[in-house]
Amino acid sequence: MAVVHPAPHRRDFLHLLAAGAAGVSLPSILGGARDATPITATKLAENFIGISGAGSNVLLFTGPDGSAMVDGGLAEQSAELLKIVSEQSHAKPVRVLFNTHWHAEHTGSNENLAKAGAKIIAHENTKQWLSAEVSLPKAALPGDTFYATVATTRKMTFGDEPIEYGYLPQAHTDGDIYVYFPRPNILMAGDVVSVGGYPILDYSSGGWIGGMAEASKTLLTVANAETRIIPGTGPVQTRADLEAQEKMLATVMERLVKLLKQGMSAKDMIAAAPTKEFDAKWGNPELFIANAYPGLWGHVRELGGIV
Repeated sequence: MAVVHPAPHRRDFLHLLAAGAAGVSLPSILGGARDATPITATKLAENFIGISGAGSNVLLFTGPDGSAMVDGGLAEQSAELLKIVSEQSHAKPVRVLFNTHWHAEHTGSNENLAKAGAKIIAHENTKQWLSAEVSLPKAALPGDTFYATVATTRKMTFGDEPIEYGYLPQAHTDGDIYVYFPRPNILMAGDVVSVGGYPILDYSSGGWIGGMAEASKTLLTVANAETRIIPGTGPVQTRADLEAQEKMLATVMERLVKLLKQGMSAKDMIAAAPTKEFDAKWGNPELFIANAYPGLWGHVRELGGIV
């Protein structure tokens, strides 16, 4: 049975996000809507539609007997999103919904789709966080879950479309999964892939920089040069974009571990500018470093040489 790590620091984490750092926009992890943008649908391949503007990117696949979705936007956007889903799928019901993790901007259609009979697939930790933090009705919780502590890949077929999905341990959260459609070569990566800013490390629900770096490596084993990688928000990415993220994370983690061994606080680390050559691409690093710091302490024994 899965055990979700207790979250004594979740209030601190949310306070840190709300306070933000200079130049950092407030992420929707707080559960509020993003800036108002229209919900738009874009054809990615035959029977595959990408939908943006509902709080998170959503992927829709329509088969002969129904549709499958990856992520479901914010709850306040769900009715409008599902109207567009119905239009794009020619009113074929959503049979399967994947949650890439538990945050509000990805799970807002769980309740509506569960009521309509959809099967919700997620990592077990996502189910536990949705139950404990979001307090979704039992029927809206993922009903098809798997528990793993290491990277794990699962396979299924929806209609005649093969789907692969796998666990990305303790990256953005402790329940991240990717969902990959091999035929159209589309990889739905959730918030493990960040666009336009440094990744958010939700240390209060198990996320940390080491896990994010390893998750990026795992995704690189799935993606090839032609793979279209769909992040949690933002435009479609390439394998080269993912390689740049992995390099940044691995480099910054190595530096932060060295600074931690020198006894530095998060404030000291920010002043030491360990991200300086990456800031032009990724933006202000203060929130990223501040979130990385407690995550490093959470893994201090495996890092070694600190305590």
